[in-house]
Amino acid sequence: MGPVRVTAIASLTPLEELEADPFLVDSRSQHAMCARWAAERGYIVSRELLVRGLRADHCVLWDGVRPGTDLFVAPSRRVLESALSSVEEFVAECARRGVRVETVGSAEPSYDAQMKARIHRRLSMPTAGYDGR
Repeated sequence: MGPVRVTAIASLTPLEELEADPFLVDSRSQHAMCARWAAERGYIVSRELLVRGLRADHCVLWDGVRPGTDLFVAPSRRVLESALSSVEEFVAECARRGVRVETVGSAEPSYDAQMKARIHRRLSMPTAGYDGR
């Protein structure tokens, strides 16, 4: 059996919500949090999903997932609640398919005005070649 493959789930939250909830808008930080969690355990992030209100049985979630060797991870329950239409249905579907679902559980970063401005630039100018740095 090969290494554990991780599908990292991040919330696709509109830029308009940046002031009210910067972490849910900052998908890059959500995926980075999942990647650190996976690396600490020797797992490999094989897919990064960026979704909002997705059904638990949607094919995007399950494409290529192997029972017993793959798992889903999200930064927090809050992210799962935004990314999926029903966390309970998703957890039940994972159990039915023999796939684990985990949350990182680390504290969310604090966002100051400069960090929010970087996120805004990155998300509002993606076609201009701006990479967010």
